[in-house]
Amino acid sequence: MADIAAAAGVAVQTVYFVFHTKTEVLDSAYGLAVMGEDDPAEPQDQAWYRQALAEPDISIAVQLVVDGLSEILRRVAPLDFAVRTAAAADPEGSAFLTKNERMRTGGYREMVELLGRKCPLRENLTEAHATDLMLFLASPGAYRTLVLDRGWTHAEWVAWTSGALAEQLFERGRQPAI
Repeated sequence: MADIAAAAGVAVQTVYFVFHTKTEVLDSAYGLAVMGEDDPAEPQDQAWYRQALAEPDISIAVQLVVDGLSEILRRVAPLDFAVRTAAAADPEGSAFLTKNERMRTGGYREMVELLGRKCPLRENLTEAHATDLMLFLASPGAYRTLVLDRGWTHAEWVAWTSGALAEQLFERGRQPAI
């Protein structure tokens, strides 16, 4: 809290007055990272999400989803380590991580379901496993590892993740699901 106060140029008491706990600071920062600063909105209310829903081609729809998620992940990835560190040392931090992962899982499950209406999932791939693959491939950790730690460009990550998700989740060459 002292570091935050110093960076903001305010007294530590001011930070505690506004946020009360470290977890509230993380919650505020995480919420801003997910919703964006310029025109804050839930992912489902953002333009990229609506474009992906309207796009009939599964490859393009997946690209639009990954493009949109990548902007969120670009902002969230640096916070992810702090959240996981807090979760390991503090019950409040653990509850915060659990809540955020539950929300991310629900959002990704919804995206898999909506994309699956455009094109069937691969044979023998359940919606639950497809969601798990999306959670893994389009995670803050995957983004942080490849872009921040390994030096991939943002565009390289988007292209690779879009291709991997399209290939791993959806049948190629089959007619769209009705």
